[in-house]
Amino acid sequence: MKITYLGHSVFLLEEGAFKAIIDPFIRGNKSCPITIENLTNLSHIFITHGHSDHIGDAVELADNSGALVVANAEIGRYLASKGVKRIHTMHIGGRHQFDFGVVKMTAAVHGSGIMEGDQVIEGGNPGGFVIEVKGTKIYHAGDTGLTYDMKLLEDEKIDIAMIPIGGNYTMDVPDAVRAVSFIKPKAVIPMHYNTFPAIEASPEEFKKKIKNAEVFILEINEMMEIDSL
Repeated sequence: MKITYLGHSVFLLEEGAFKAIIDPFIRGNKSCPITIENLTNLSHIFITHGHSDHIGDAVELADNSGALVVANAEIGRYLASKGVKRIHTMHIGGRHQFDFGVVKMTAAVHGSGIMEGDQVIEGGNPGGFVIEVKGTKIYHAGDTGLTYDMKLLEDEKIDIAMIPIGGNYTMDVPDAVRAVSFIKPKAVIPMHYNTFPAIEASPEEFKKKIKNAEVFILEINEMMEIDSL
């Protein structure tokens, strides 16, 4: 599987016909090096919660590509109201077999309100995803604080965990280090940092403090292959 980091919490996952984007914050994301037009052949779109820097450009991407959107039920209803045709809704703790593999939705401690003008629309519970493709498990934590529930993920045998480190809205570096000690993935990629001043953090500091997992600090638009683990 190929993993490409597009800044903030945005990742592309590619394995054969499976080409998925997680939290598609493209426009408005100054760190994102690509445009909406570069993403016409997506097969899936995963959305962890309703905040604008995560739900992002899901409607336009789904319209352009015909991708299946995977999100919680409240976000699914919102996207359907915007004309998105292909949606699979889940909730925390749910597990589902897709054509490419298995997805489990995990808990996150955060908000999920969807802003539309000056109105806040209910976005349901925030979450994360464990995405398994051909025996490889990727955990995207979404936006979350540290919780002891993460200890349960140790049993999932995660290959790569994508963990927020920016603080303020999510875990900071010390809490993210503790989260990794709970989850025990083979490798970890820090995310959700340095997009704007409130979430400035040092991925190098994070890397130094991780003792039992390999840390990949991906540059924007850098791609890595799971086979390299």
